[in-house]
Amino acid sequence: MKRIKEFINKRMTLIKLIFVFSVLIFVIRQLAKIIREVNGDQFKTVLASQSRGALLIMLVAGFISILPMLVYDYSIVQFLPTKFSPGYIVKSGWVVNTFTNLLGFGGLLGASLRAHFYGKGATRKQILYAISKVALFLISGLSLLCFVSLIMIFGFGIGTEFAHYWLWLLGGAVYFPTIMIFTKVTNSQFFSDLSIKQELVMTAGSFLEWGSALGFFVLIGYLMDLPVDLRLVVPIFVVANVAGVVSMIPGGLGSFDIFVIIGLGFIGVSRSDGLVWILLYRLFYYLLPFIVGTGLFIHDTGSKLNTFLDDLPRLFVQRIAQIFLSGFMYFSGIMMLLFATVPNVVVVNKLYVKLLPYSIFFVSHIMNIIVAFLLIGLASGIWTRTKRAFAPTVFVLIISIFNTWFNEAFTWRMVLLFVIILVTLWLSKTVLYRDRMANSWGVLLFNSSIFIITFVIYTLIGIAANKNSPLHFDKAYLFPSAGAWIVGFIGLLIALAVLVAMNAYLTAGHPKWLTEQFDADRVNAVIDKFGGNEDSHLAFLRDKQIYFYTKDGQDQVFFMFKKVADKLLIMGEPVGNRAQFSEAIDNFVKQADKSDLKLVFYEIDEELTMSLHETGFDFIKTGEDGLVDLDQFTLSGKRHRGERALMHKFEREGYQFEILQPPFSDELMGTLRQISDEWLANKSEKGFSLGFFDDYYLQQAPIAVMKDSAGKIVAFANLMPDGNKMVTSIDLMRSADDAPSGIMDGILINLYEMSHDKGYKYFDLGMSPFSNVGTSRFSFTQERIVHLIYQYGYKLYSFEGLRSYKDKYVDKWESKYIAYYRRSGLVYAVLQIILVVNQPRNKKPAGLSKALWYIMDANQPK
Repeated sequence: MKRIKEFINKRMTLIKLIFVFSVLIFVIRQLAKIIREVNGDQFKTVLASQSRGALLIMLVAGFISILPMLVYDYSIVQFLPTKFSPGYIVKSGWVVNTFTNLLGFGGLLGASLRAHFYGKGATRKQILYAISKVALFLISGLSLLCFVSLIMIFGFGIGTEFAHYWLWLLGGAVYFPTIMIFTKVTNSQFFSDLSIKQELVMTAGSFLEWGSALGFFVLIGYLMDLPVDLRLVVPIFVVANVAGVVSMIPGGLGSFDIFVIIGLGFIGVSRSDGLVWILLYRLFYYLLPFIVGTGLFIHDTGSKLNTFLDDLPRLFVQRIAQIFLSGFMYFSGIMMLLFATVPNVVVVNKLYVKLLPYSIFFVSHIMNIIVAFLLIGLASGIWTRTKRAFAPTVFVLIISIFNTWFNEAFTWRMVLLFVIILVTLWLSKTVLYRDRMANSWGVLLFNSSIFIITFVIYTLIGIAANKNSPLHFDKAYLFPSAGAWIVGFIGLLIALAVLVAMNAYLTAGHPKWLTEQFDADRVNAVIDKFGGNEDSHLAFLRDKQIYFYTKDGQDQVFFMFKKVADKLLIMGEPVGNRAQFSEAIDNFVKQADKSDLKLVFYEIDEELTMSLHETGFDFIKTGEDGLVDLDQFTLSGKRHRGERALMHKFEREGYQFEILQPPFSDELMGTLRQISDEWLANKSEKGFSLGFFDDYYLQQAPIAVMKDSAGKIVAFANLMPDGNKMVTSIDLMRSADDAPSGIMDGILINLYEMSHDKGYKYFDLGMSPFSNVGTSRFSFTQERIVHLIYQYGYKLYSFEGLRSYKDKYVDKWESKYIAYYRRSGLVYAVLQIILVVNQPRNKKPAGLSKALWYIMDANQPK
């Protein structure tokens, strides 16, 4: 027995879950049984015969009639040591009472449910005693109603038709005084803590319960407008409930119904009307509150299961609800647009007609168009989990639902659909956590396509339907009238303004860190304390935003990035305290995610790529970084005999290599700018991952120059210190028109030798983009697409030429990667990177690039 007890205690959580699910399955089976009983043609006729106002009153009154039962639960917790919040008692009491209303209180289910909800901190004996005490007074209210019925029949002559039921009424009436006397004369410890006040409270609660049920039953008869004296219903209802209690059938099913139908027949109510009366009573007093109780029970069970499974079920349900809601809004918007664009065509389309009942609808042609685009715009916000999309979505959906309900034929399928929509809207609220929405290229393309296609089709139909059109067919088949078409066209223009305004509302407001100005002191402080990397010097170009991760009041790490649509393209690896990289990245991801922005890391090494992959990023190789091993570099031997001859030539002709230290004079900067302009030859400079001629940028580090025999500077390159004394590099390499061929090699070779003397290990020649990516026929499809960009993207960038030039010096190629958010499109990310890397500094691109840059510029924080 001891082992069995230990086994049970260890697995108590699992046993509780099994018990709760068993109850849930039993409840669902009983629910199905009740639904089968009230389903059918007769039930449809009942609903069709009642006005919507009457049904709404029945719905509200039915739920109010359940509330007195909560007195039982407040009474039970008085006998228990644990204190429960009022909200918890209301929720738990609703579940227990609506379940026992159908399935019987005195049985195992009622006791088990109350033990389940109120058992915390109490022994089984305490729970059993508390439930048993309350159970004694459950039908005391019905007993009092039996007294009332006897007085009505034999005292006032109301309902004498039911005098032959006096034995039933008398038997019920004696219960209350009997139980009151019994609890006082019995000298038992069981009743020692049961005061007169508590007994009267429970009796009052019971009287209110049975009285409210009676009142609701009479109200249904009144709303049905039957020619009957409703006072006579009181003894019928009381006798029928006594019979139901005696039968011990859950909810009195069958016994109650038979007594009511027979009794109503005595006062002139037909069998069919009596059945209608009972069906409405069962529906609004039993079934619908029970469904709500089932929902609360599932919610409570789900909360326990959710805790047991580490919050995964909740996230799954909320995500499904959000996806369903977004899909419904897009679906309804498109359905409404189809009806507004080609009404006479879609109404004869069988598929459209089948799908239409699952959408919303406005009678007004212009409202259909406007609301359609409102739904589409808001669907984007719901899809991207934007908080500010919730309130307008609630408003638009509720207005649309009420409009559809009151303008269309009433169907329960429609009601069920709208209930599902409102439930998913409620579930979706907790998923909407982002402060704003960012326009991704995918969403912009999809939403714009919907409007453009609608506009084009609508315009073409208007032209084709014109009476002067040369096309010969039944033009009325396309559109009802020219006037209706013009109204719709105006609606389209209004809808465009609405869509733009909605998008502006959803995307408004950028986080402070996205608009901060460049702070050179903070950047230098991080590099000086923790060291930089091969890309950290690019921060001084000031063409990128800087995000600082601060801990304990001190900057630890910074990221260089540029915003493009919904992406933050991060140049290189984080800079700063490597021990804080993981926390800094996690912090940056969270801050960006609040604004619906996704990080894309460009030109990062394998170690960081694998670390990011473990936290939800996918990756793809984007090229290789060329490193010159300075310990091994020498001009001796066959490999560099051409370069050796070149250096001898420069030496003979008097060319000199020199390192100039900042600050630089205006005269020197003017000379360098002239050289740069000659080298560019009116071509546009690039940015982001490459330097460009900028006075401030060049003033931040030494510049290597080559002078001719007369001391004139003919070429230069700016150094890129990394702050770690491991790797050094250069950025700009510019030569004048009169500089000899190979002058760049002269600068590089001198820098190799100088850097080696200063103790550097490697000289970084930079990345060869997209080289050795997707070359195997077994490569992933995405990698092969990138390889196509490498092959045919020479118009944007000379990929292959760059690789061949660096090969003659590079000793070691290190793979570099793009790490992108797992749910982002790789193709979009690569295109955005290429556009950013190749963004012209002094002129705008044309064609497709121009369109893409327009979208990018429109999404930049101002």
